[in-house]
Amino acid sequence: MRKRFLLIAMCVILAVTGLWYIAVHTGKATKTVTAEIGVTPGKQFDGFTLTNLDGKPITVGSSGKVTVINFWATWCPPCREELPELNKFAKKYQQSLAFYAVDIQEDSDKVGEFINKNNYTMTTLLDNDGTVAKNFRISAIPTTIVIDKDGLIKFRKSGPVTMSELEEVIKGL
Repeated sequence: MRKRFLLIAMCVILAVTGLWYIAVHTGKATKTVTAEIGVTPGKQFDGFTLTNLDGKPITVGSSGKVTVINFWATWCPPCREELPELNKFAKKYQQSLAFYAVDIQEDSDKVGEFINKNNYTMTTLLDNDGTVAKNFRISAIPTTIVIDKDGLIKFRKSGPVTMSELEEVIKGL
């Protein structure tokens, strides 16, 4: 009788242990890992909508393409220095990625005049009240952010960025 009880107890313990093992390891296999939404590399990009120079609303982050966002202003000397190269970059990769030059808190007429005077063709957006810049914790301009096709922030740099530097980042994606 005692042997029979021990045998049943061992079978129950093995069954419970097996079920526990299956539950723990099967659960891990079905979990989807989602990056936390944020503004630094490794975080999930949370899109936004701003108007372009024509007053048309443009949603950033919905293209399914690699996206490059450059925060800048017309009065910023390092911004003015990097813009010709960024415009060339945006033009070269316009079919394969989305590029947005986000001007922070300047009058649309002033920005439009600056863009037209310099013959820039990149998509320029206006962050009139600075809300998007604040949400992205932009504390220095220029600041450039690169987001992969899956919406994960892969690169962020405060200070001027070069075309070759961006090409290396894009190549790494």
